[in-house]
Amino acid sequence: MTFLIYILFNFERIRPEVVFNLRQLGLRDALTSVNTLLYMAPSWVTSYGRCLLQCRQTNWVNTTRGAAVDSVLSAFRSICGEDGVSVGRPVREQHGRDESAHRCHPPDVVLFPRCVEEVSALAKVCYKHQLPMIPFGTGTGLEGGVSAVKGGVCVSLRNMDQVLHLHQEDFDVTVEPGVTRMALNVYLRDTGLWFPVDPGADASLCGMAATGASGTNAVRYGTMKENVLNLEVVLADGTIMHTAGKGRRSRKTSAGYNLTNLFVGSEGTLGIITKTTLRLYGIPEAMVSAVCSFPSVQAAVDSTVQILQTGIPIARIEFLDDAMIDACNKFSSLSYPVTPTLFLEFHGSEQSLNEQIRTTENITQSNDGAEFQWALDAETRDRLWKARHNAWYACLAIRPGCKAYSTDVCVPLSQLPQIIVETKKDLIENRITGPMVGHVGDGNFHCLLLMDPDDQEEVHRVHLFTERLARRALAMDGTCTGEHGVGLGKRALLQEEMGPATMRVMQGIKDVLDPKNLMNPGKVLLPGKP
Repeated sequence: MTFLIYILFNFERIRPEVVFNLRQLGLRDALTSVNTLLYMAPSWVTSYGRCLLQCRQTNWVNTTRGAAVDSVLSAFRSICGEDGVSVGRPVREQHGRDESAHRCHPPDVVLFPRCVEEVSALAKVCYKHQLPMIPFGTGTGLEGGVSAVKGGVCVSLRNMDQVLHLHQEDFDVTVEPGVTRMALNVYLRDTGLWFPVDPGADASLCGMAATGASGTNAVRYGTMKENVLNLEVVLADGTIMHTAGKGRRSRKTSAGYNLTNLFVGSEGTLGIITKTTLRLYGIPEAMVSAVCSFPSVQAAVDSTVQILQTGIPIARIEFLDDAMIDACNKFSSLSYPVTPTLFLEFHGSEQSLNEQIRTTENITQSNDGAEFQWALDAETRDRLWKARHNAWYACLAIRPGCKAYSTDVCVPLSQLPQIIVETKKDLIENRITGPMVGHVGDGNFHCLLLMDPDDQEEVHRVHLFTERLARRALAMDGTCTGEHGVGLGKRALLQEEMGPATMRVMQGIKDVLDPKNLMNPGKVLLPGKP
């Protein structure tokens, strides 16, 4: 009996789908299922056999805990239905990782609420039983932000996928967290409006708000911080709040603290975003894209800085180094020269575009840039930017079987040429494959680092490089992450960037809004005193 109880109430992290099912049978019926349990888990049962004798005194605690799990699962099912609760291993593992190289940490259970009221009710149950909560959108993050490092409950928001309120004349829209940026723009296609923040992946819009996402259009249209007007948030104790007041959607406000931007970029550590109101923009009359090759990294980045200093309202200006353009050529069947390259896009009226293009060409040619290769029609433009957005997969194709780790930094524009040149030199000297690409129009760039996960020496070299890169950016008055977020990998660097006083304020905010440390614990802030 002791043996069975110990297994039932102490190994849900190893085989939760088995344990939860046995618990539902009740103890008498579970006794008849011992052979099944042993058959499904012979490796770990044997390894823990010796410790069972030491655990007899704690059996009553485990029994109580098992009853609590049954109670919690029943409560979850009563809130979001049988189909809204999953303890299956494949589902849990799917929700325990993102696109980063961080190891999978599956949650103990995955929940699929259908409305904010259900999210609130689930949060109240978790708060009562002190269960960690990890919000999940589409899993396209790059810093391990959805990993359940302390177990607990994953709240998957995919079933909340409605565009709720569109105000065409006011250029704003309110959406639920299951709506992705591509789905929103499809919804808007007959209105003459669009949402331009474009991180590349088809991420959920509330997830983009949670991570403070950016993208290729940020140089003209800004990041999520500039484009979120209001948020509906469920706090750790189940309270539903609206960061700018319920239903408010004014373009600007000076009323009270800026709680909206407090939650934008909070990465699920302060609450679960269940609704966001966004700025929209009119679709430009004309769009033209161009590609320009340069003899050196310095020449390409100098051109970028000079274009921005001239005040040209360029929509996109993306930098690809020679390694990246070679990877994109092979992956997307392109034929651009394998040299440092800028991808550019201009938005506006026909007349204004002519002036923008003429000035930009003069600048690039003064820096030994080649003549522009144009993408005038929509199909050619889409192919060009699809190649840019597929850079991640193009890099993976360079070394099949390897893993990629993407890291980003952001610096003041005047420091951009120096940091890119120094980073390129660092990659070469340390024998690291790391094609570079960036939203250089706002000082942000990425290194997509390829490594063999079984080669510990190479993994170590990559790790040291990412720390050098981040500290190089900090030394230039920049930030350790421009748009990926902190997640798991940059918590120590955040402390270096912010300093003790600022970190104490952040921790204080966390303690007030999440006193039990249940909201996505282990992310952004390091445990212990800052």
